[in-house]
Amino acid sequence: MNARDEADSLERATKDFLTARPQLFGIAYRVLGSSAEAEDVLQETWVRWQNTDRSGVKEPTAFLTTITARLAINVAQSARVRRESYVGPWLPEPVDTRHDPQLGAERAEALEMAVLLLLEKLNPVERAAYVLREAFDYPYRQVAEILETSEANTRQLVSRARKHLAAERKEPVSPADHRRLLEVFLAAAQTGDLRVLEDVLAADVVSYADGGGIRGASRIPVVGRPHVSKYLAAFAPRFWPPAETRWVEANGRPAVLVTAGGSPVALLSVDASADGIDRIMWVMNPEKLAPYVESIGT
Repeated sequence: MNARDEADSLERATKDFLTARPQLFGIAYRVLGSSAEAEDVLQETWVRWQNTDRSGVKEPTAFLTTITARLAINVAQSARVRRESYVGPWLPEPVDTRHDPQLGAERAEALEMAVLLLLEKLNPVERAAYVLREAFDYPYRQVAEILETSEANTRQLVSRARKHLAAERKEPVSPADHRRLLEVFLAAAQTGDLRVLEDVLAADVVSYADGGGIRGASRIPVVGRPHVSKYLAAFAPRFWPPAETRWVEANGRPAVLVTAGGSPVALLSVDASADGIDRIMWVMNPEKLAPYVESIGT
């Protein structure tokens, strides 16, 4: 191949990769719950794509999806070990979905913070099978090929993931009700209003604060309406007076960015059902907050 042909080939390869990139990122992010790790996977996918004999590749996106999914599974398996030593609760790294509400997918499945948190309890292959099928609408046959397993086993993997989510998560409320509950919760949390907090929280609510050991966040989840209400009321006088709040969008849902002195302190998001707020998620780890804040701008 002469220099001109090589340049044309690389140009086509680059175009194919950039076309597929939103989808590739969406797959890797959902499997890993981390945009930083997803970007690493895409970088490795690009290197492998460059080094591939592309003359025999008829469907570049399918080929790239296979590389990305398999790399993401490998990274997730090693990440599992790292997360066992993570200080305090681990939460997914938030992403800005204002410009791509589906984040590269056919459907916005497996994108909300609460769902990503629950998917973390599945093994990486189950997670990938669920993501490819439910968010990207890949046929079972193609998912099986990507995961190098049988179609029957793929159906079982997806079924197990669905059952896990159904067992662990109640039916979510509408976007309008979600926003309303978060607004009421925020006002009550800022003032430490126990009565309103107890009214808006589900009986089995769990509050997770992901500080990664860097900030003074609770190192264990706070569980149950009485404990969570008292916990929020106790730290309200210290936490909220110097803070400013800004409504943002994260992972397809309204969220609240909390800053102090111009620096991000926390991203607050919730998961809510007809019973009230079921999960409160405080992303406080600066390594997770910084990329998100940069993506949304000032």
